[in-house]
Amino acid sequence: MNLEEVMQELEGLSKERTKKIYLSNGAHEPLFGVATGEMKPIFRKIKLNQPLAEQLYATGNYDAMYFAGIIADPKAMTEADFERWIDGAYFYMLSDYVVAVTLSEADIAQEVSDKWIASGEELKMSAGWSCYCWLLGNRPDSEFSEEKIAGMLELVKDSIHDAPERTKYAMNNFLYTVASSYLPLHDKAVETAKEVGPVEVGKGTAKNKLINASVNIQKAVDKGQLGFKRKHVRC
Repeated sequence: MNLEEVMQELEGLSKERTKKIYLSNGAHEPLFGVATGEMKPIFRKIKLNQPLAEQLYATGNYDAMYFAGIIADPKAMTEADFERWIDGAYFYMLSDYVVAVTLSEADIAQEVSDKWIASGEELKMSAGWSCYCWLLGNRPDSEFSEEKIAGMLELVKDSIHDAPERTKYAMNNFLYTVASSYLPLHDKAVETAKEVGPVEVGKGTAKNKLINASVNIQKAVDKGQLGFKRKHVRC
């Protein structure tokens, strides 16, 4: 299938209700409004196709950009490719659920994520922290430096309350993921989450609320989900 054929298929799967949900979360035109599960039959026809993924991502159409992440070949992507993708990710559903997910299957995932976390740019930071969440929830504990992850927990403790909005969500999720999926530092993550306490997001808006990693960690403990690892990151 070529670019035009994929775009036609995606448009045919559009739903107005789905489009409204995406728009309310920060997406903007152009987009169709395709539920992600509806994309699987197209993926089965195409499989991984990096050149087509690049064409789709470059359209700026949210649904096409999301599908690009599904058919991308992360191991064929360079750091420059990921930089281009994160530059095009204009809201968190792209940065955290397309770019970060795709990056998590690349050999350079930690290296690139570390740079993004240190960038001071909201969505880059969010993608970097999110990528570690996808990594920790999928790869064996032995692939990570315990010292490094411990240092990242300290960074969260020291900076989450002053971090940019979307970065707060990703850092909060990192606390939860370390506690639930990275057993060597479960206790430290639990303690860090307690020290951090509730984190305010949406300050000064109607969406103002508190997020609290400790609450979700306790739910994972109660359900016996410690050590949970996903078989696959992408659908």
